[in-house]
Parts: sequence; structure tokens; C-alpha cells
Amino acid sequence: MDRNSVIGLVLIGLILSVFAIMNQPSEEEIKKQEKEIALQEKKEKEADKKKTVEAKKTASEVQSGNNASKPLVAKKAELIRLENDKMIIDFSTKGGKVAAVRLKEFETYSDYAKKTKKEKKKADTAKSNPLLLFKDGDAVNQLLFPMDGKNVSTGGLMFDVTSKTDHSITLTAELQKGQKIEYIYNLKKDAYDLDYTIHMDGFAGKVSPQNIRFGWETSFRRTERLFSEQRRVSTVCFNNQKEGFDYLSEMGSDDATAEDNIEWIAYKQSYFSSIIRPDRAFSKEGTKLWVNEYKDGHERQWTHLKGFHALAGLGLTDANNVSVKMNWFFGPNDYETLKSYDHNYDDILNFGWGLFRWINLYAVQPLFNFLTNTGMGVGIAILMLTLILKFILMPIQWKMYLSSAKMRILKPEIDELNAKYPEKEDAMKKQMEMMTLYRESGASPLAGCIPMLIQMPILLAVFRFFPSAFELRQKPFLWAEDLSSYDSIYDIGMNIWPYGDHVSLFTLLMSVTTLIYTYLNSGNVQQPQQPGMPNMKVIMYVFPVMMIFFFNNYSSGLSYYYFISTLISILIMVLIKQLFVDEDKLKAKMAERKAAAVSNPKVKKKSKFQERLEQMQKMQQEQLKNRKK
Repeated sequence: MDRNSVIGLVLIGLILSVFAIMNQPSEEEIKKQEKEIALQEKKEKEADKKKTVEAKKTASEVQSGNNASKPLVAKKAELIRLENDKMIIDFSTKGGKVAAVRLKEFETYSDYAKKTKKEKKKADTAKSNPLLLFKDGDAVNQLLFPMDGKNVSTGGLMFDVTSKTDHSITLTAELQKGQKIEYIYNLKKDAYDLDYTIHMDGFAGKVSPQNIRFGWETSFRRTERLFSEQRRVSTVCFNNQKEGFDYLSEMGSDDATAEDNIEWIAYKQSYFSSIIRPDRAFSKEGTKLWVNEYKDGHERQWTHLKGFHALAGLGLTDANNVSVKMNWFFGPNDYETLKSYDHNYDDILNFGWGLFRWINLYAVQPLFNFLTNTGMGVGIAILMLTLILKFILMPIQWKMYLSSAKMRILKPEIDELNAKYPEKEDAMKKQMEMMTLYRESGASPLAGCIPMLIQMPILLAVFRFFPSAFELRQKPFLWAEDLSSYDSIYDIGMNIWPYGDHVSLFTLLMSVTTLIYTYLNSGNVQQPQQPGMPNMKVIMYVFPVMMIFFFNNYSSGLSYYYFISTLISILIMVLIKQLFVDEDKLKAKMAERKAAAVSNPKVKKKSKFQERLEQMQKMQQEQLKNRKK
């Protein structure tokens, strides 16, 4: 590997390092966090038991009403439950809101870890608790509008259950005589979405329709292993009618005022999201979105991710006997699931931008899905994906090694030129002679750099793919109990900055293989001749060590991929060297080519770049002569 190839590799490493630094989750106050969460969970479980009994009682009373159209008056806030094969949704008579959502097919990391430990002990495993996205008190959906000089918020009104079936419920609130607001919820069979209709009647002359806005607030619960990482990637996403997909910053609190009508709004976290889509796009007038972090001391600091908020204009032209239909998605950030809705929901997946996203969407994701759909484990699928990508890129690695071998053969002559022209004034002349040497021998410094740059988008694409791939969530492999999170073979017991509180074995293996790969190529690196230039060998060896710190908290699936990828690169390089490239024959062939070029210089014309260098050298020599005069 020549110097330019190494520079390309170092640039890739530095870019990955920058990505890692920017995305490095904080591990401070982990122990305090765990204690706070455990205490909060205990209190909430006690409250949940009480509410569950009340919800079942209310549901029974409603069902016994034979779905009559007359109101079943609720004197206090009650929870009514609907469920299908995938979800359990609790609706509250206070505000008529979606109060809680649970996903039956998934569980929190806490429950998953408990079950895993029980299985290891060969003990009986209890049925998993459905994953709780949010619960009563965490969310509200409401209408907001001015009427009679006051601001009305339906989130505080008491609603009556006027109709209920196994999969639908109608909640009604009467503000004044003849003024009625209905929320109609219809839970689809075997699906992650809920049809939501808002019906208003009797508000003509009392409410200006353009002032009616829909308010939606949610605060998701912790569901993953590393709370700081789950919180870090949480944000509000939205799809503009003309400009397309956009999102608020993941790095902290942020807000945006709509500049275009909005087709849907998504509250997105690491592996689950809630997306609301009206039949008619939200109007840009009066629409604002914002997300806020919970600062130190906030009661939700250790239990909730962030506060998600939306205030959306409904674009109504009438306030009498008018309906607004929406569809509400509560489910996993799984590419195939999101894509099936055919509304570009999959844009919320952070697969990178531009070329990196295209690589993931049209190459990595389809190939990975194909492998996992065959029934093989996710860990084996990552291995097979790596082998396939390496096979596709093998011609590029062949080209890189061939260029490296040629530059290694030319190294003595290049060293002679460096010794022959040590002065800066002779830099142009030295460069010209090097170009002549490259042309005559058939070598090119760019021949090794360009293939490395071709591989670079794939390396950066998978850096985004694996942490976002839902398929890795709670999938064990070897010693890693969850490929979507870090693998820990030893818990240190305290947080050591910047390393963390655990030892990730896949990260160590990745760093070791990178170090070996660096060592095998270190002999090809040319030392800088100019004073003050950085030592490339030192930089090459520093990067693998830095990876230990940067990747310790990252997805073990990502570290595993880089480990396998680098290991295969080493094996391919050894095979090429031992079986396919005879450096003695290559050296002889280059010597023959050089001799032919010297004996017949007209065979191959000078490149335009070399001609320009010669012109620049002549101009430089003339300037020196004029200075001496």
C-alpha cells in the first residue's frame, strides 16, 4: 500500500472517529440513573395495578351498555382499553386522549435481560410484558381554539363513552348545548395503526375555523439498554408537502415553524416511533414543532427520553358538522414495516445522507433483509453480508495491492530522487522526474488512493446502517446478548472517562485486527521529507487505539462487522501476495516497460499534467535567472 492509499485509509479513520466522537453517548451518573429508574418503576407498577382494575371495570360497564348511543357518563377520568394482535391502547375519558400504548410483540431491554438471565439458569420464564411506549400522563392529543374570549383546550375536558366495540370507541364532549366534539378511534386488525376521526358540530359563528389547531404532546419511556444513546437519537421528524423530509436536531432542544404544509409528523426514538398523518395535510399556518430535553433536576430526567410537541393547523373552512380524519402509527422503526405504509415513513431511519443513504437503501438493506429472511441468525447474516461485500470489492482490493506492490518496487528510486533534490527550490523538478518515473514504469500513486476512496462510502454507510437496523434489536450472538447495544464481557463497576464502565470484546477485536492490518502495511509508508510534517506511521498506529474508546458503547453489531471486514481484508491481502502476485515478475515487467520507454520515448506521450509541470518549471527557472540579474 502506497502513501496515498494510507492517506485515504487515515482519512476514513479520522472521519469515522469524528462520527464516533460526535455520537459518543455519555455514561455519567449511570448508577444514580439506575436507582432513580428502579424507584420510579416500582411506584408506577403499583399505580398501574390500580388503573388496570379500574380500566377492566369500566370496559365491562361500557360493554354491558349494548353499544347504546346514549352517553355513559364518567364521573371521573377512566381508562378504556382496546387491543389487537399487535397493540394494547388505553383511552382516557379525560381529554378523550390516547393515554397509553403497549406493543405486544416487543419488550423493554430490562424485561429482555431478566428473561435471558432466567433462561441461562434454566428457570421458568414468565410471559414477557408488552413494551410500553408511553402511559397515562405522558401524552395528550387535543383541539385548541379561541371561543367567547377564552382559549379552549379539550385536553382538560371530560368525555363520555358513547359507543364501543371490540376494536372501536367513540368519546364525546359537549361544551355547551348543541356544541359537540367527538373522537372516534378505530383499531385495525393485525396492524400498528389506528384510524382517528375528529368531528365537530355546532360551533358555527362561535369559532373561526382557521383558528382550530390540533395539539399533540408525547414523552416516550425508556425501552433500550443504553438510555443516553436512546435519548440522543430521539427527535421530531416531519414530511413537507413540497420540500419533502425534514427533522429537528437530535443534539438538544430545537423547534421549527412550518414553511410548507406538512403531510405527517413523527415522534421518533431509536427503535420505535409514533407517526400521525391526516387525510389532508396540516396547514402551514399556525403549525409549529418542537422538542425539549429534560435538564438536571427534572422529574423525568431518568425515566423519559424527551418532550415531543406539535401544534398543527387543520386548515378547516367550517366549524359546523365538520370532520378531520387521521391515521396514527405506533410501531417499530423496521424498514419493511415503515415502507409498507407507502407514505415515505422510512425516511425517519437515519441511514445517513446522500450517497451513504442510497447505498444503505438500495444495496445493504435489501441484501441484509434477504439474508435474515432465509432464517439464519442475525450474527451469521452479518458475516455473510460482509463476505458478499468483500467479494464485490475484491477487484478494488486487488488493484490496491497491485499499486502498493509497484510503489514498493519504486521506493528505492523515489528515495534517490528525494536525496537528489532536497531543496524546496527543486520541488518542481523532483515532481517532474517522479512523474516520468511513474509513466515509464506503469505505476501511479493515485491507483492505490482511488480504490480506497471508492470503498469509503460503504464503510461510512454501514456506520449508519447497523445502529439503525431494527433487525439487530435484542438479537444475541456469541457473547453479545443484544447486537443493537454494546457487548460487555466485564463490568468494571465504575465509569472511566472516556472509556466507560465495561469492556466490549468486539471493539477490542476490531481494534486488534485494525492494528495488525496497519502493521502489515506500515512498511509501504513513506516518511515525510519536509520538516514539521506529521509522521504517517504514528498516525496509523494511533487510530486503532482510539477506536477502543470511541466504539466501546456502540452497537456490537457494528463493531462485529468492522472486525470481520478487517479480518477478511487481511486474509485477502495475504492470499493475493502469496498466490496471485509475484513481485519478482512484476519488478521485471516494470523494468522492461521502463527500458522500452527510455529507448523509444515517442511510444507514450507525456500527460497534459506533466507538460504543465514542465512549463511551470521553465517559468520558475526564468524567474530565478531574472532575480540573479
